[in-house]
Amino acid sequence: MTEQNQSFNLLTILGPTASGKTRLAVALAERLRGEIISADSRQVFRGMDIGSGKDLHEYGPIPHHLINILDAGEEFSVFAFQRLFLEAWQQITSRGRLPILCGGSGLYLDAALRGYRMAEVPPDERLRNELALKSDQELCRMLNALRPDQHNQTDLLDRQRTIRAIEIARHDSSARSEAEPYPELHPLVIGIRLERPEMRRRITERLRQRLDNGLIEEVQSLHDSGIAWERLDYYGLEYRYVGAFLRGDLSRNDMFQKLNSAINDFAKRQGNWFRKMERHGVAVNWVDGVADPLEQALSICLAAGKG
Repeated sequence: MTEQNQSFNLLTILGPTASGKTRLAVALAERLRGEIISADSRQVFRGMDIGSGKDLHEYGPIPHHLINILDAGEEFSVFAFQRLFLEAWQQITSRGRLPILCGGSGLYLDAALRGYRMAEVPPDERLRNELALKSDQELCRMLNALRPDQHNQTDLLDRQRTIRAIEIARHDSSARSEAEPYPELHPLVIGIRLERPEMRRRITERLRQRLDNGLIEEVQSLHDSGIAWERLDYYGLEYRYVGAFLRGDLSRNDMFQKLNSAINDFAKRQGNWFRKMERHGVAVNWVDGVADPLEQALSICLAAGKG
């Protein structure tokens, strides 16, 4: 496929955990002169290798972006991801190569593909101190006055969320700075589909491999480096359950069984998110993860390139 007949300027590979996304993305990058942008909320952190499933050995010479860019324990947000994704997309396209977005974090994929703009609003301690003196009812009235068309009612149910929503609304109304226009993306989205029994088998097999290959030692090392157990819980299921085992709250067998079950539940939620993306207008071309996903994906790319 040449640049001249290519009708998409972003290829996206999505799918549930353990579906083989990285392998497929790398194989497509080799054939389409691509570079991979990770859409994963944890692979950005150095030292979180096994638990986040970086599988760096699969990339070979293929350039990859948004992996190992922060120290473990630092903050990372959807806003930061979207900004870094756009920077990587622009750099890759400027080299005449194809950006390939790959991942399973639905919110991150959504932020990239649907292009909604988010403002980075820093904490306003002075405003927070003022709002701390007000009652819950007063805070709700303030937010409703600032945002009469408030759709997210959960912001009205939790005091801290209400304060943060007021902070953002005040910032928006005072700054009114025009966001940079979102680049004109023409994404081609390929999703990997697995039947439930095969997904369960892959998840179980991969979890055993990760535990045998140093996952427990990785979590212990992260904690020894100064990251609190509570903070590690925030970084996902593997770190949460292995941390519970290391603290003595779970036996190894209980840790394995509970973690395996939790990952399967997570994979179901990923599927629900992908279906929601489709309902919101993201066209996903599904390929069979057991058959020959590469040949199927190449056929889809070839057909799209003829547009």
